[in-house]
Amino acid sequence: MTLRNFFDKLKPNFSKGGRFEKLSSTFEAFESFAYTPNTITGGEKFARYRGCHIRDAVDLKRTIITVVIALMPALLFGMWNIGHQTSISNGLDWIFWHQIWFGFLRLLPIIAVSYIVGLTIEFLFAEIRHEEVSEGFIGTGLIISMIVPVTIPLWQLALAVAFAVIIGKEVFGGSGYNILNPALLARAFLFFSYPSRMSGENVWIAADLWGTDAITCATPLGQLMSGQPLQVSALDMFIGTIPGCTCETSVVAILLGAVILLLTGIASWRIMLSVVIGGGLMGLLFNTIGANDYMHIPFYYHYLMGGFAFGCVFMATDPVTAAHTNTGKWIYGFLIGVFAVMLRVVNPAYPEGMMLAILLMNCFAPLIDHCVVAMNIRKRKKRWAIAERRNIR
Repeated sequence: MTLRNFFDKLKPNFSKGGRFEKLSSTFEAFESFAYTPNTITGGEKFARYRGCHIRDAVDLKRTIITVVIALMPALLFGMWNIGHQTSISNGLDWIFWHQIWFGFLRLLPIIAVSYIVGLTIEFLFAEIRHEEVSEGFIGTGLIISMIVPVTIPLWQLALAVAFAVIIGKEVFGGSGYNILNPALLARAFLFFSYPSRMSGENVWIAADLWGTDAITCATPLGQLMSGQPLQVSALDMFIGTIPGCTCETSVVAILLGAVILLLTGIASWRIMLSVVIGGGLMGLLFNTIGANDYMHIPFYYHYLMGGFAFGCVFMATDPVTAAHTNTGKWIYGFLIGVFAVMLRVVNPAYPEGMMLAILLMNCFAPLIDHCVVAMNIRKRKKRWAIAERRNIR
């Protein structure tokens, strides 16, 4: 009650006519973060709509918090793997807690920069538009931190976050109106603007705590891209004890997050399953063709390498940028899996095909839904016409 009284005491200052009226959106953001929003459907204005609303405890805040909880296994494993890879590369005999602590200290500035830059922009746009601050960036900011290399310069990360929030969200109207996944947009910005920092054959392991030195180490995708044989086993890739982006190497940890999202109904199982089917079938097709060494790797290796699993679970299922119809979800996910593997194999210059595949299908998701709805309308009209002819007879 002490915190509730604190907010109640400050609220008049941020309400209309108060001393800090222009910061009302900022105050509302902190209040709704701590408590359920006060906005409800009621009063004379909504009297004629009473009784027709679906009431559900799962609002946007609870949805985002569930996503954050689902990200925790991958985040914690990523912290450990940062320290683990650093200790191996430097020949150090670090214990488990030393590795965790090192990874936490390396990842903390990345998370901090992502949230500070992103939330600052979100707050500014909310104040300019006199709108409430959306909770959406709570999940987006964490995901951005988890899909970049641990050695990424913080100023480059800040530019990428600013680009993703402004160009990817705010120009479309904010959360819920964006057509592209903001986290993937940030990664794409880094990939095309600073390829040496995002390439699969460059720096992935920090040699010290402050990032003044680094170690060159190729990821599995980087090894294949440069024509080298894979130096890690399928088990290593499944567990995640390999170099790579901070928190997307462990398929086991990502699958734990998938279970949470599916049990809570937050993510679509249709999209996840169709991504896996599409990627697997494309991998089998390339195994049959066998034109180069990349096509000879077992199809299921594509599930274990790069960001395929992370993208399938946490990005392709984004409810804003994905398809919304059930049939559209199958098509949308299937094409993501197909294009992800195709881009990896056909054009090794873009080893992380999952990122580009999801962004591409984000653009086509509205068209897919439109075609599905139009097809259903035609079918219903046809059934209605048949029924009418039968009645006339």
